[in-house]
Amino acid sequence: MPILYDREKPKFHLYNESVSYIIGICAGRFPENLYYGRRIHDISGVKKEHRDNWRALTVCVGGIDEHISLHHLSHEYPSYGSSDFHYPAFSVLQDSGSRISGFAYESHEISRGKKPIPPLPSVYAESDSEADSLDIVLFDAVTGLRLILSYTIFASFPVVTRSACFLNSGSLPVVLDRAMSFSVDLPDSDFEMLQLSGAWSRERNILVRKLTEGIQSVHSMRGTSSAEHNPFIALKRANACENSGDVYGFSLVYSGNFLAQAEVDSFDRTRVMMGIHPDTFSWPLGSGESFQTPEAVLVFSSSGLNSMSQTYHELYRTRLARGYWRDRDRPVLLNNWEATAFGFTESKILQMAKSAKELGVELFVLDDGWFGKRNDDSSSLGDWQANPAKLPEGIEGIARKIRAEGLMFGIWIEPEMVNPDSDLYRAHPDWILSVIDRVPSIGRHQCVLDFSRPEVVDYIGTAIEKILGCSFVSYVKWDMNRYLTECGSRGLCAAGQGTVFHRYILGVYSLYERLTKAFPEILFESCSAGGARFDPGILSFAPQTWTSDDTDAIERLKIQYGTSMVYPLSSMGNHVSEVPNQQVGRMTHFDTRGNVAFFGMLGYELDPDGLEAGEREKIRSQIDIYKKNRTLIRTGLFYRILSPFEGNFTAWIVVSKDKQYAIAACYRVLAGANPDETLFKLQGLSPETRYRIDGRGDQCYFGDELMYAGLRIAQDEWNTRGDFASILWRLGPGE
Repeated sequence: MPILYDREKPKFHLYNESVSYIIGICAGRFPENLYYGRRIHDISGVKKEHRDNWRALTVCVGGIDEHISLHHLSHEYPSYGSSDFHYPAFSVLQDSGSRISGFAYESHEISRGKKPIPPLPSVYAESDSEADSLDIVLFDAVTGLRLILSYTIFASFPVVTRSACFLNSGSLPVVLDRAMSFSVDLPDSDFEMLQLSGAWSRERNILVRKLTEGIQSVHSMRGTSSAEHNPFIALKRANACENSGDVYGFSLVYSGNFLAQAEVDSFDRTRVMMGIHPDTFSWPLGSGESFQTPEAVLVFSSSGLNSMSQTYHELYRTRLARGYWRDRDRPVLLNNWEATAFGFTESKILQMAKSAKELGVELFVLDDGWFGKRNDDSSSLGDWQANPAKLPEGIEGIARKIRAEGLMFGIWIEPEMVNPDSDLYRAHPDWILSVIDRVPSIGRHQCVLDFSRPEVVDYIGTAIEKILGCSFVSYVKWDMNRYLTECGSRGLCAAGQGTVFHRYILGVYSLYERLTKAFPEILFESCSAGGARFDPGILSFAPQTWTSDDTDAIERLKIQYGTSMVYPLSSMGNHVSEVPNQQVGRMTHFDTRGNVAFFGMLGYELDPDGLEAGEREKIRSQIDIYKKNRTLIRTGLFYRILSPFEGNFTAWIVVSKDKQYAIAACYRVLAGANPDETLFKLQGLSPETRYRIDGRGDQCYFGDELMYAGLRIAQDEWNTRGDFASILWRLGPGE
């Protein structure tokens, strides 16, 4: 069992072949982190700063015989106010007005496998042999609160998951106004912090900064995980790169407001914590009630960023995503939005579907505008009945006709929103998030439905079930096109208003759970004005996410490269669109548009009938290539080679698990005069295997040559392509 308990120390050692995580119980009371990093056999004879080297202004914790300063303790879950002056992991407001806590070790349980943490999504183990778990139970004798710190170590992943649960076993109510998912103290600050930040249409750009004394953080208070900052950070050594060096990754399985921060103290030690953002959170906890924090997934890599990312990819693809589509290749789709927007008719849709089928498309998606009186974005959100003026036989009729063409059929929904100009809003104006006596803000002509209220979620669930239950629908694009403002609920008293942001996300999860259980073979794709809710929480229900509204291939290089830091290619919806691109106006080669979109789940955003014959043939060829390689793309190991954030070239490769096949691409943004050859060093191949490369004749190359000497791209190969050029290689076994 990969969790050892030393009763005499006392001490817990969570380990596998790659990582060790060691917890001690200081003075019989306080869980402290003794070590986290590369696998070691044991740690003993440790002298900690809290017992030695006393300084002026040092304060000892009260109520115990030993002289211990909690400020110098490497806490597993720290509190504030009893000699630790860092930011705390939690804060409990008691009936007396005090926020001082005194949790002490009470008991622990070691178990096989991994338990779920309802009502929240989490990673899972399919058998007890895949993981082992530890619960450390702490008790506060004054309040009667119990605090359960939960850990899981996976057998085959360098992964430790963490969460916390508060149980009020006392007689008086309390209020949680801070409850982070985890905290971990690292012994130095020689790190750079990597974050994924940006905005709409340029999501998840990579930013790196050196840790300095003080607090470095990213957060969202927008009601979603957001386009501005993803719920992920990594701490990497200064010499760590894609393929070497120590890296710690921290990812939160949550879709709402979050805070991720690294605090460096005056002795150059680093405290990392992540969880629900405390500034929008206040949770009353009555006697007998409990509160579960979201789960955090901690990944350690001693082999650089690629190794960290590959761990997240495999774990999230196979032990976070669930259901029918988890292990299946996804259909190539065509979405009508960029071709028609709201201005479509049934005959136009059917003609597009017929043409798409001829090109090899497998799924037609009808986007916004099919319901209510929806001819622009100002009306009808919430009125989930087909518009008979556009679809005379409703969704069932159009779906039946498209299926008759040999295509699957999908629809767009935005179930969390309502337009003031809608029958739903006129009937239930109190069903929006709003604050009494304040005028609600409007975004995209819409308000946010109060998903903290079960009756609202149930109404929307029933309406969507009616559509999906009789319509031969195979795919749902679930959109969410504005952030949350005036986040109050008419369904809660004043004391409950601090729970609304979190209850809202629980409502979103409950609707996803309801619909995915009712329609297990429907493929759900998450969308939030593109990629503004691209996070592990949603990935648990929807195995892929619309990566960005920006479909420009050159902009997508950065977006997809950054997204791959945490999320697998199987989760990225990537589409080829027409030029000039609607977001940036760029004219990019059809080949390059396809070569970028290949590295994810492929789709098209265009009208096939508006293309020239040569372009339609390119689509047919692209789809054929993609279908031959999509299992490899979905399940293979992805390596980042050249970064779009560092130069004119981007490159990456996907290699099959058996290292027999690979698909790689190199992209050049701007052409230059009289360029030299480009040396492109592949990664992840078997050194002893001979590979044949499509388009390079009968010559075979050993893997070590391609990785260490490199593949040379001649000057004339680039010169004929101009700006925004790309080259795609497919590798297979040679003779």
